[in-house]
Amino acid sequence: QVQLVESGGGLVQAGDSLVLSCATSGRPSRTLFMGWFRQPPGKEREFVAAMKFTNDNTYYADSVKGRFTIARDNAKNTVSLQMNSLKPEDTAVYYCAQQRYYRGGYSQTDEYDYWGQGTQVTVSS
Repeated sequence: QVQLVESGGGLVQAGDSLVLSCATSGRPSRTLFMGWFRQPPGKEREFVAAMKFTNDNTYYADSVKGRFTIARDNAKNTVSLQMNSLKPEDTAVYYCAQQRYYRGGYSQTDEYDYWGQGTQVTVSS
């Protein structure tokens, strides 16, 4: 079993930066994609960013492109999400997720096998 634990959320002001971290532990398993999703209040969970572990290619939702950066630290078994120029509309619970085998893409929730418990990010105006 794989465990994913997010950290780094909090309350910030518009324009601030924040770094989320996702620590992986448990039984070693194959990783194809690691992704970040978010769920704003009263809305569906949505794709934010993903990294393909075979070639380190990264993918972003249009709403965060140019402001967010996904990266990984192999030594620490972590995946991070650097979030700059935060906006009130970035307010959400942020989740990291692991996809073990290819399921057609990287931006849908049902393409991922394991999920963290989420961390709250609140951006005030």
